[in-house]
Amino acid sequence: MELKKFVDFDNLTNAFAARTDEALKQAHFIFSTMQSPGLVKVGMALTKWSLNVGLPVKGIIKKTIFNLFCGGETLDGCQRATNELAAFGIGAIFDYSVEGEKTEEGFDGSAQEIMRTIDRASQYEFIRFSAFKITGLAHFDLLTKIHAGEKLTAEEAAAYERVKKRVDMICAEAKRKDVSVLIDAEETWIQKPVTEITRDMMAKYNTEKALVFYTFQMYAHSMLGHLKELHADAKENNYRLGAKLVRGAYMEKEAERAKDMGYENPIQPNKEATDRDFDAATEYCIKHIDDIGLFAGSHNEKSNYLVTLYLEKYGLPRDDRRVYFGQLYGMSDHISFNLAAAGYNVIKYVPYGPIKATIPYLMRRANENTSVKGQSGRELTLIKKELKRRKGTKKQFAHQDKF
Repeated sequence: MELKKFVDFDNLTNAFAARTDEALKQAHFIFSTMQSPGLVKVGMALTKWSLNVGLPVKGIIKKTIFNLFCGGETLDGCQRATNELAAFGIGAIFDYSVEGEKTEEGFDGSAQEIMRTIDRASQYEFIRFSAFKITGLAHFDLLTKIHAGEKLTAEEAAAYERVKKRVDMICAEAKRKDVSVLIDAEETWIQKPVTEITRDMMAKYNTEKALVFYTFQMYAHSMLGHLKELHADAKENNYRLGAKLVRGAYMEKEAERAKDMGYENPIQPNKEATDRDFDAATEYCIKHIDDIGLFAGSHNEKSNYLVTLYLEKYGLPRDDRRVYFGQLYGMSDHISFNLAAAGYNVIKYVPYGPIKATIPYLMRRANENTSVKGQSGRELTLIKKELKRRKGTKKQFAHQDKF
């Protein structure tokens, strides 16, 4: 199978077109650091502790890992990042990356902020996406209890109804303003209420097209079957399935909990199985594209190549509005920018929020880049090549100026 038929991810001119020399050098430093899992673990633990005790480390965090992986501390602060992406034909998803709130006031505040992201997204043709996590709107312990099937107290039942009302308010606003909503996945031990809520929102708001998206973490061995089950439900109940496909971000955490609590590990036996199911899921979605909207969230080059081939195989144009490629801000620019240059629909997740509140997100990015084989290494190799290419170009111009 020819994997470079439509797009070349080794095109560095496209890949780093939006990055200054200074930004590339900063990314080089951060990805170099991520080559050491031990250093990352110690560094993130110290960072979390320093913030909790009030040490003045926010400035350091902001100038390094925060600037690489987040668009800003506020919605307005993301403007530079989104304008930069739009200049190269790449959309942006405003993702208010605050999770694990503890109070009803905090949950309501998060819901209002998500509503603001929808309003902002509706103003731009190149965005029109928003994303959020249910854990920004609900107590984690409440979701855990619901997932386990335990009986709720009257107070807990009322709290859960408020959670569902918050999500419905968000999705209703998205429907009014024609903005798609990606509801992110969570840990498997709270996923049942997330599934219940997201499924109900899709049934209510996806009658004309996929507007609300459910996230399938393909590192769970049950996900391919779950995708097909939800597709069957969508067909039976006359709604479009919004399918955001990712590999997943809680692998070590899931395996440790399963071992500690003595239940079957929900995670695939190896990376090859995850890759196989992810690619099978993308083809399944494209094959059934009349019923499904696909958001393929992947930093894996082969998986992205395969989606381009599936589009051709099933006779779909590169810019079919039912199919989107997605990567995280600060990662895999060689994939995002080259896909966009080739005419595909590409969206970058642009997380934002107060520095302290985004630490869980930043920790996942740091851990992901050390635990996923070759991820930070690939990023680092390409950045080194681009810095070397730019240095050579500058020397060439300097030589020419002498004549």
